[in-house]
Parts: sequence; structure tokens; C-alpha cells
Amino acid sequence: MIKDIESGRINCVITKDLSRLGRNYLDCGLYLEVFFPEHNVRYIAVNDGVDTLNKSAMDITPFRNILNEMYSADVSVKIKSAYRARFQQGKFMGTYAPYGYIKDPADHNHLLIDDKVAHVVREIFDLALEGNGISKIRKHINKQHVLRPAAYGAEQGETGFERYFEDNEENRYIWSENSVRGILRSPIYAGNLAGYKRIAANMKSKKRPSKLPEEWEVIPDTHEGIVTQEEFDTVQQLITSRRLPENKGGFENIFAGIIKCADCGYALRAMSANRRKRPDIIDCVQYTCNNYGRYGNVVCTAHAIEARDLFNAVLADINRFADMAVNDERAVRAIKKRLTETDQSKAKAMEKEQKKLNKRLAELDRLFSSLYEDKVMERITERNFEMMSGKYQKEQLEIEARLKEVTETLNESYEKLQGIRDFLSLIRNYQGLKELDATVVNALINKILVSEREKSVDGTVKQEIKIYYKFIGFVGELHITPTKRWTALPHKNCMVCGVEYVPGSAISKYCPICAKKVQREKSNESKRRSREQKRMVCIEMSAKNDRLICRSETEELFVKAMKMPKLTYLTMLQSQHLIRTFSN
Repeated sequence: MIKDIESGRINCVITKDLSRLGRNYLDCGLYLEVFFPEHNVRYIAVNDGVDTLNKSAMDITPFRNILNEMYSADVSVKIKSAYRARFQQGKFMGTYAPYGYIKDPADHNHLLIDDKVAHVVREIFDLALEGNGISKIRKHINKQHVLRPAAYGAEQGETGFERYFEDNEENRYIWSENSVRGILRSPIYAGNLAGYKRIAANMKSKKRPSKLPEEWEVIPDTHEGIVTQEEFDTVQQLITSRRLPENKGGFENIFAGIIKCADCGYALRAMSANRRKRPDIIDCVQYTCNNYGRYGNVVCTAHAIEARDLFNAVLADINRFADMAVNDERAVRAIKKRLTETDQSKAKAMEKEQKKLNKRLAELDRLFSSLYEDKVMERITERNFEMMSGKYQKEQLEIEARLKEVTETLNESYEKLQGIRDFLSLIRNYQGLKELDATVVNALINKILVSEREKSVDGTVKQEIKIYYKFIGFVGELHITPTKRWTALPHKNCMVCGVEYVPGSAISKYCPICAKKVQREKSNESKRRSREQKRMVCIEMSAKNDRLICRSETEELFVKAMKMPKLTYLTMLQSQHLIRTFSN
């Protein structure tokens, strides 16, 4: 309705009484005294006898608005006191039961344990009691493919949650850390009723700031708990005491709060790159998307960038602008023209148009004044007055709209030009900068967006970085070639040929050429040992077969000897021995 009034489509508003217009006497007074008269709108409140055309009836209107607000405030106090009384009696007042509970069919203000999902809550508390952090618990639950609380509530008929899963059904099974933290922090699961976690300042304010868990109002033993009070208290102590040391490993993250993912907007976190020890701690750190780190490639990709690459790129860009501000006036003018998007001729044309519009508005004001005098002196009829005033008013609205557009464009251009001047004046102080620190970064940069690495057809890998500077914003993207991790190692001398080379790892001993030769020699030696081992196995197997043959022949002779005289047996043994000796 307000938009229709502003566009001139409504000239009268009627309500049952003043309270239907509003119960905030400040807002009602603003509409009655300012907004409606400015837009030539007549207001009527039927039961209260209010009509803006009747000035005498409007004198008591402000007092009516105050009484309406007082009535609203009184009703608010009574409702709040009734809710607090029921809360202090231990009655659950929520629309839906929390995850892990259902409402008692016999008494909707009492909670019963939901056996379908109570074991999930129990498992979350057990994992926390074992010392696991919230992130680790979330990953464990996600592996079990359990419906998240919002998805489970939607299955039970609760409304307002389906919009989260329309685009991706897999989201039904992806728990967030806030869901796990909310369960671990809620006294509900210990059998206590918690309330007044967020309280508005007064009935007019819509802001409901959150309170700390220590400030919540808790009514003990209102229903059966899924965990005991001792277990709940222990978990609270564990959660409170879990703190990561600052600057772990000695690395100072000077881009904290500034570096963001270009795709999802999450912050990039500094983390260990899981590589061998390097001379500088910066060469052991890389930045990756926090959203990817929490939920995997379901929601985003790594956007990994080496800390050394980021530092070098930002430092080089700052030095480039500092040198430009000091030495290259042509480049400065080119940047001004590109950022303002308005050249001198266009700006002058807009300024001329602005003067012309202001002049016409002043003429219309004089015409309105003259027209009103003619009406009062009865020089023109009421019909002609309405026709001419409507025409002038329409033209006036069109001119004001165009004038606002032109003024905003010019102001934006002036602000950008002033921002460029401020930025150039600031960055001149950093010419020849050798090292970056948090003070320099926070003074010059609003945010840095890092894109995913892209591999071109020729096999080269590039990564795009966008730096948004103070006063001027985004100027141009940086395309860097990600550095391989081994380039941070110092040079070594080959142990074979003595040539200096860049090692691929801290235990490297040979240059690339000698490394291939040494690898080839080791491979040949390995093959030789393998062949020798196989030959020895064949010899042993042959000897074993010979022993088996001799044994079988001996047994056969023994059997024959049992059937012949002794002298004949001895003669046969001697002849067999001579034959074997000769064959060997």
C-alpha cells in the first residue's frame, strides 16, 4: 500500500479505528502528520471519527495513539507473565518438541523420549565424554547416514524445513557443527526445561539477542532425561575447556578474516601441508576453504593456495600500486577512468542536466504558487485548477526521480574519485615494501578472494586471486602459477657429479641426471640378485631330487637282498657304487 501511495495510485486510506493503523504512537504520528499530507492522501478512522480533512477532530488523535500503545503494552505484559508462570511450572511451551523427544499425547506441555532417535543423542554425548570434539562427532554421525534434526522434523510433519532440501536430497544427511553443539549444550537432554535464551528489549523491538548458556533460565527435573545430570555437566566442562593454542607451530596468519573462497564465500583457513620440515614455517602452510574442510567436496572444492604464493602475490601487487602512485601518472589516470566508469564529457553532460532539472523544479514551484493564487482569486475554475495541478505534479515527480538518479551517479563518481585519491595517498607510504604484516594488510585490504586452480591445455596450472583494496575495491585479478612445494628447499651438490641442483625432498642426494643412473644401477643389481636367488633355488631343488632318487634305489636293493644270498648282495652294492662314481 505504501508503494502504491508513493506512486500516486491511492489518495484515501480508511480503517475501522486508529488501532488498525498501528499501536506505535510515533509511527502513527509520522503517517498522519507527515507521510499522508506529503502524498495528498486522506485518512479516515470510522469508529474514532478521525478524518484528516477535519482539522478540529485531529487535535485529540495523538492522545488516542498513546492510549492504543498503552493498551498494547498492557496486553504484552499480561501475556508474558502468563507464559512465565507456565514455564516456571515446568510446562514445555514450544511449537515442536526438540530432537530426541516427542510431545506427550495426553499433555502437550510434557515431553517424552522419542525412541527412534534417542540413541543418536546418546551416542553424541558418549563421543563427547570420550574427549572427541564437535567436528569429529559430526563426521562420525555423517558417516552413519543419519537424518539431520531438520530433516527428521520434516518427516514428522513439522513445517518450514523442506526448503533446505529441495535442491539437494543429500543435504538431509549432512549434520552441521551447530546441530551437534546445540544438542550438547541443551539442558533439555538432562531432563531440565530451558527457556528465555533470547529476550527482546521491549515489545517494539524485533531484535532478540542471544544469551550465554550460563544466563539461561532452567527448571530442573521436568521430564525424563536421555543422559544423566552428571554426564551433562561433564560434557559442558569438556566443551568449555577445549581450546586450540594460538599461532600453532609458530605461524602468524596475517590474512585472518580477509582471505575468502571465491565460490562459496567461506573463509580460507591456514593449515599444515603435511610435508617434510622446511627452513621457514611459511613453506609448511597452505590455505584451504573452510567449507570444504568441514563438509568435503559435496559443498565446495579445496581452493588450496600455498601461503608463500599468497604472500608473494599480495606483496608484489602492493608494490606495483605503490610504484604506480609515485612514478606513473598515466597509469593512475587510466585506473581512475576505469573505476569511475564515467569520463569527463559524460560527467559534464550530467552536471548540465542536473542544473537544467533544478531550474525546471524551481519554475514548477512558482507555477504552483501562481496557480493557487489564481484559484483563490477565482480567476480559474476548480476543474482547471485540478487539471493543471495534476499535470504539474506529474512532471514534478518525473523530474525529481530523474534528478535523484543523476545526483546519485555523480555522487558515486565523486566518491570513487575521492576514494582513489585517498588510496593513492595511502599506498605511497608503502613503496619498496619488503615484508608483509597484519598491520599493512588490514590498512590496505578489505578482502581477498581465491579461486580454484585451473589446468590449461598445455598442462600449466594457474590460479586467480582478486584483491579488494580499501577506498577503491576490486581493480584487477592476479593470475599466479602455483609453486611446487619442493622449490622452498635450499640448493644441494650432487654426491656423484658434484653439480648444484634443487632437491625434490630433504633426503635427496643426487641431481636428476645422476639420480636416473643410480636408479638404473640399483634396478640392474636388484635383477641380478633376483636371478642368482632363483638359480640357487633350482640347485637346491635338484639336490633334493637326487637324494630322493638315491633313497628309492637303496630301498629297492634292500628288498632284493632279502630274497638273495649275502655274497651276491654285497657284489651288487659294489657294482652300483662304481657306476654312480663313474657317472659323477
